[in-house]
This record gives sequence, structure tokens and C-alpha cells, in this order.
Amino acid sequence: MKRSHRKYSIGIDFGTESARIVVVDVTNGRTVSSAVHTYRDGVIDQRIPRTKVVLPPDTALQNPADYLEALKQGTRSAMRQGRVNPSDVIGLGIDFTSCTVLPVDEDWEPLCFKKEFRHDPHSWVKLWKHHSAQPEADRINFVAQERNEAFLKRYGGKISSEWFFPKVLEVLNKAPDIYRATHKFIEGGDWIVSKLTGHEKRSACQAGYKAMWSAEDGFPSKEYFQAVSPALGPVVDEKMSREIYPMGTRAGYLTDQMSKLTGLPKDVAVSIAVIDAHSAVPAATVTEPGKMVIIMGTSGCHMICDSRKVQVEGISGYVYEGILPGLYGYEAGQASMGDVFAWYARMLSAFGRTHETIYADLERKARKIKPGKCGLLALEWLNGCRTPLVDADLSGIIVGFTLATSAEEIYRTLLEATAFGTNRIIETFEKHGVRVDALYACGGLAERNKLLMQIMADITGREILLAASPHASALGAAMWGAVAAGSSKGGYDSIVEAAKRMARIKKERYSPNEGSRQVYAELYKEYVTLQEYFGRGANPVMKKLKQFHRSC
Repeated sequence: MKRSHRKYSIGIDFGTESARIVVVDVTNGRTVSSAVHTYRDGVIDQRIPRTKVVLPPDTALQNPADYLEALKQGTRSAMRQGRVNPSDVIGLGIDFTSCTVLPVDEDWEPLCFKKEFRHDPHSWVKLWKHHSAQPEADRINFVAQERNEAFLKRYGGKISSEWFFPKVLEVLNKAPDIYRATHKFIEGGDWIVSKLTGHEKRSACQAGYKAMWSAEDGFPSKEYFQAVSPALGPVVDEKMSREIYPMGTRAGYLTDQMSKLTGLPKDVAVSIAVIDAHSAVPAATVTEPGKMVIIMGTSGCHMICDSRKVQVEGISGYVYEGILPGLYGYEAGQASMGDVFAWYARMLSAFGRTHETIYADLERKARKIKPGKCGLLALEWLNGCRTPLVDADLSGIIVGFTLATSAEEIYRTLLEATAFGTNRIIETFEKHGVRVDALYACGGLAERNKLLMQIMADITGREILLAASPHASALGAAMWGAVAAGSSKGGYDSIVEAAKRMARIKKERYSPNEGSRQVYAELYKEYVTLQEYFGRGANPVMKKLKQFHRSC
């Protein structure tokens, strides 16, 4: 494809703690500049900012003002660093950590911006890892099972408390005045796209994986929602929208206001929003079945496509063309990944050391420990279990402590547990008929934690390839932005075509060590035993402890 001069697409990855912005050359996928905008209020889990309101356990909120500031500061910063002429930017793609839900008024302003509501936590954004809606998820699942609702099969038999409708039902149950005042409940990614373009354009990716929607059946029936709670019956028609748009669709162009905010011209095409993990798949060069992409960040997401529709226990769902055109996209995951190691470093930092020196020291010492030598085994459920159990009320455990146990042994055990959890997900997919022929990884942990990657290769028995971009989700968003622009504007007409030109993998890869593999195979059997014992109800001590924590 000949071009008279360079064209660029911008990808913005709205994550848990910050937004990453990349400016990408559409011709070859080269990132010419990038910026990271850290959210001022970050994850809100202790008290509502600039108030005295203390938040209950399992709350995780965000301030949507941080998203708008990221649009403004991050985009301008990346453009300035790359010395890119704004008139050469043809597309803008958005990916967003999900399921992240906010209530808005008729002017699409978040209710937490209003003085009369800002002291109520239910007027704020509920981040993906907001878990206090577990009772609502239990109710949604109970009624669905009782009525034999077909949609449950798409989601591995359970709806997670992290998803859209448990969070909406929690608002209805705990803050009915906020529910009544809400014009629409909307995903964070869809809200950003709506602000950018001035049009409500909801993503099939976000609706399909997080809001029980499918192209064939739409949303669950009004009768089902009414059975969950009488006031919830008309929720879709009153508080949402039935117009859902496929990935790659052009949502529109920048409004005057957003053009001024970002410094970009009004004719920049904006793509429909994509979930962050899903956005990373084509950016890792994957455009066909059988190749699993593991996005390794705060949590872990395991994405794979197949030509067939298969029911898999505990997945976050399958959606036709939810990741790639012409294929069913499957999502599974671990509710905590990088969060686990950050927690451990935070515990050790109480003794006056920085996270950077702690990580370097732990990895250096843990690397010297042979597989099985720690004498420890862990369940990595510090933020609950996503796949295969879909239960936010489960928690972490380490077995085998002695007075001789060292800090680096605990660290290595947490790394091993994370890899065991991924192996369990792979095993679950293959048990239900979804082939996993190859592993690709991207994200902060894949970039930085070489020991974890080697352990993961050893435990899964598979070679792991790495996406070349350190910001794979943001690159994927930029690729979708190029698709929204289309070939007539210098972009592409499909994500597969964009991936051929814009995506790369590194030469570096991790291959399994057979000796380590044999030891880990024995440890993995014990991991599965622990998972079944604590996760399937044989010993509900984790849930009882959480009940004590909430009530005391």
C-alpha cells in the first residue's frame, strides 16, 4: 500500500492504575511515541476522595475525571514527544479494563460529579475488581439456574460479581435513589467513546463478555430480570441500550469539545471500544485459532479463538467475533496476577525498602531455588478465583510454612501458584475441546519478570512467545483505530490485515526445561487437590473468614 506520507493511529489503554497512550505508524506498527498518565485518585478502596466517607470491604471505585484528564494530558504528551503533525492522525482506538461500570445522567455526566451524589459510593465508577456485589451475583446465578436460562452456558455456568448486572443490581439494592437518578449505566470504554463522538455506541465486545448479551439472542428477557428483582425487570430498556456495535465499527468522529481537549482534528475516526485483554490479541500477531494470548498485568486474562461454539467451565464467556472476525473468542482468567506480587512487595516494604530493590533481590535469590525445594504450595486467589470457579469469595493460602521458610521461597511459591493457575485454565479449555497449541504473552509481567515466564513455560510444558510491543493492548487499540479509519484514509479494512502490517513478536522466547517440568507435574497434582478442596465446598473456611471480616 503506497502512501505519500506517514499516517498515524492513536491507541489509548485505560488500565487499573493509569492510561497508556501510543502513537503508531500505520504503515508498519512502529510506536513513534508513548505516554503514561497515572490516575490522580487511582483505585479508590479506602475512602471517597476529598470526603470523610469510609468505604466497606471489597469496594474498588474510580474517578471518571481521571479518564478525561488522561485523554487530555496523555494524548497531548504522546503527540508532543513524537513530533507528530495532528493532521496526519487518521484513527483513535480505545481499550478499557472491564467490567468497569458508571451511572450517568441525561447529559452523560457521571453522577459522582454531582454535589448531591458524590458522597455515595454507588454514584462512582465500579472498577472491574469491585467485589462487593457477590450477593447480587449469587442471586443472578440462582435465578438463572432455577429458570434454566440458556445464556449461562455461554459463561461457563456462572456470572461473576465483577460483571455488569451484579454491579447494577447492587446499586438498586443498596442505593435505590442513585438507581432512580441514573439515566444510563454504561461501561467505561463505551462512555469514553460516547464522550469522544457525541453518540452512544456500545461495544459488542463489552456487552458480550460482561453483560450477558449475544448477537443471536440479545440480552436476557425482561421476565428473567424481573424474577431476579421486580424493579430490575425493565433495566435494559430503561437504563441501557439494545443497539450494540461490532468491533472495528467506526463510532464516529471527534466532537468540537473533544478535538479541543485532545488537540486532534475533528476528522479523526474513533473506533468502538474494546476490552483491554481482547485488544492485545491481534497486537501479539494472533489472528487464528489454537493460539492462546496471556495478558499478564494486575490480573491475568487468557484469550483464545476457535471456529466452534464450545461450553467451557468457569470462563468469562465466548462471543462470536468478540476478538477476531469469523471466530468465537473465549476469555478466561486469574483475578489476581501482578496484584499478588505487588501485595507481597508492599508487605516487605514496611521494613523500609523500595519495591524495586525488593523485586530485584527476591528474583535473584528465588532463581537459585530448585523446583520443589521451597516445600510450599499456594493458591493464588488473593482477589478471588475467576477461572474455573468464578468465585470472588475465595481467598489465598500458602501451605507448608516452617520456621526455616525464607522470603524468597514464599515469593517463588507465589510465582509457581500463578503458573499453576494458568495451567489449570489451559487444562480446562482442552478438557472441553478447545485446542491450545501455542502460548503468547504480553503485559508488564511478561516484559519484566523473566523468572515467572520460565516457571510458566516449565509448568505448562509449552514454549512461550512474547509480543514485541510493551504496550500490546494500546497497540491493539491503535490497530482498531486504523480499521475505523479504513483503507480510503490510509488505514485498513480488517484487523487481520492490520495485524499483518502492524504487529510483531520478539525473538526472545521461553522454552520448558524437562527436568523442572517433571517436578512441577507432581506439585501440580497437589495444587489441583487444594483447589478442589477449598474451592468446591469441601472446606468453606475461606468464605466463613470473609463473613467474619465483613461483620466484625
